[in-house]
Amino acid sequence: MFMVAVTTARKWAERYRTEGEAGMADRSSRPHHSPARTPEPLVRQIVRLRWRHRLGPVQIAGRLGLAASTVHAVLVRCRINRPRRIDRVTGEPLRRYEHPHPGSLIHVDVTTFGNIPDGGGHRYVGRQQGARNKRTTPNLPRGNDYKPRTGTAFLHTVIDDHSRLAYAEIHADEKTPAATAVLRRAVAWFAEHGVHVERVLSDNGSAYRSHTYRGTCTELGITPKRTRPYRPQTNGKIERFHRTLAEGWAYARYYPTETARRAALPGWLHFYNHHRPHSSTGGQPPITRLTNLPGHHT
Repeated sequence: MFMVAVTTARKWAERYRTEGEAGMADRSSRPHHSPARTPEPLVRQIVRLRWRHRLGPVQIAGRLGLAASTVHAVLVRCRINRPRRIDRVTGEPLRRYEHPHPGSLIHVDVTTFGNIPDGGGHRYVGRQQGARNKRTTPNLPRGNDYKPRTGTAFLHTVIDDHSRLAYAEIHADEKTPAATAVLRRAVAWFAEHGVHVERVLSDNGSAYRSHTYRGTCTELGITPKRTRPYRPQTNGKIERFHRTLAEGWAYARYYPTETARRAALPGWLHFYNHHRPHSSTGGQPPITRLTNLPGHHT
């Protein structure tokens, strides 16, 4: 009548006789016993090689004499099949954190980019043409080898932990006066967006350890915090922003001069904050996390 096999009807009938209506609930199709499952001692060896040596399924399979598909199945079952879920230093699963509201914590750091000579840098015109462009760019200083030096642009960056809203300025150095000036302007910029900054996290650079910087934090009512030495993962959100900055702005296209690249920074930051989807904010741009701030719509 129901177009099922006799064995299926018998199974359900026996289950109803022995368990009643409770026996009619759906059950997992997983078998009670799996004789072919990878033994636990072998699973521990696979996990140990993954954590300690960052090996992939093929390399682990070669060392242990297993099929790569078997190793991959074990890694998936243990939830360590994707390297981004593992800390590069300790090999332990990543412990991610996010502060509960905008302004609870901001990250500050400095990244550097080589200045572009007139005519374009070597990334787009090649090393030979890039060297010629350096020689023909006026007023460049000379090194001990008498070769021209384009110099370095120090990009001071600030990013909000909760919303990933970003602020950046280019300076000639990373010393204390520049760091404190950037912090003041960044706090004012966040205040314009309705964000009150409570804490600031930095690395252990000399500018962030100075009395002037700490005094500026006290004046602004901000609690300064520093990462553990040799532990950049603590400040990982801004380190990842630097990578996005390099790919999306610094080396995204051909710039004929350094002035042209610097002129493109404000527009790119606006795109990043207001239009670029961000994976940590559910595929929405960072600015969307500020729309429900108290008093934002008054």
